[in-house]
Amino acid sequence: MTNANDSHLLEVRNLKKYFPIRKGFFRKTVGNVRAVDDVSFFINEGETLGLVGESGCGKTTASRCILRALAPTSGEMIFWTKEGQAVDLAKLNRRGLRPLRPQMQMIFQDPYGSLNPRMTLFDIVGEPMYVNGMTNRKERVERVAELLRLVGLRPEYMQRYPHAFSGGQRQRIGIARALSVNPRLVVADEPVSALDVSVQAQILNLMLDLQKRLNLTYLFVAHNLSVVKHICDRVAVMYVGKLVEMAPTNELYRAPQHPYTAALMAAVPVADPRVKTGNVELKGEVPSPANPPPGCYFHPRCEYAVDVCRTQPPEFREITPGHFVSCHRADELKLPGVAL
Repeated sequence: MTNANDSHLLEVRNLKKYFPIRKGFFRKTVGNVRAVDDVSFFINEGETLGLVGESGCGKTTASRCILRALAPTSGEMIFWTKEGQAVDLAKLNRRGLRPLRPQMQMIFQDPYGSLNPRMTLFDIVGEPMYVNGMTNRKERVERVAELLRLVGLRPEYMQRYPHAFSGGQRQRIGIARALSVNPRLVVADEPVSALDVSVQAQILNLMLDLQKRLNLTYLFVAHNLSVVKHICDRVAVMYVGKLVEMAPTNELYRAPQHPYTAALMAAVPVADPRVKTGNVELKGEVPSPANPPPGCYFHPRCEYAVDVCRTQPPEFREITPGHFVSCHRADELKLPGVAL
């Protein structure tokens, strides 16, 4: 994919992340786990891209590579900085990444494990500011108070510890910490999966409100398609380390072009007992990323597979404007979607 659009904030090209499999006394490498296998996508400034798939498909690994919490095996990750420069995050060393860290922040999945129980809210939210040069304590106190108000918490809470808060309040603290250094890109790694359904809606609405106020760009990693439909502008679907489909949310839900995406859509529960969802169970097991099948990775479980699917990997191609799919038969299949 080329950067033909000036609105791109991040462009990922052919990203790969392999983890070596070592055996024996000398720890000889005998294979690789292909956690992320040749993934390409882009995120426009100010939008939310949902990265979805089953557990173990590689979506979290891809997001951590983008933040350079993990070093990618190969590929490019072009990030447009505040100064308008295009920087390949994959090639930067620790020193080169240092000035870009404030522009890319993460909201973690577990609101209990991601906060240090020995630190007050002021220390948790204010630490990124201190690390990035805001050494004046008074300025940090004012900024922390402003951020707490922004996420729906009282400023007088800043001297309390995390144990005094509920899961939803802790996730608000995590959001405030991520926003403390004015990032442009926020990676949200399943930020509501550990919360009650009623609290999930509050956090999602908060994220949408903050996006409008601060012109944030989100990479929203999730497996709950109902949540993704509510918050995302576009959706990218992963399966065994590969991207199988990417499209605007409405189009993807209404008319999926990949059989795996259609199966995920059919599994979304409908809040109406009179509606029959049918049998949505996929045949077979998810293949191992250490030993994926030849051809299309999904072909052993696909009812539409033909000979070419078993021998040749499909190309990730654009079939309609903005709609990308990795399927040999995408042009001929008519797959059911879900009502929006």
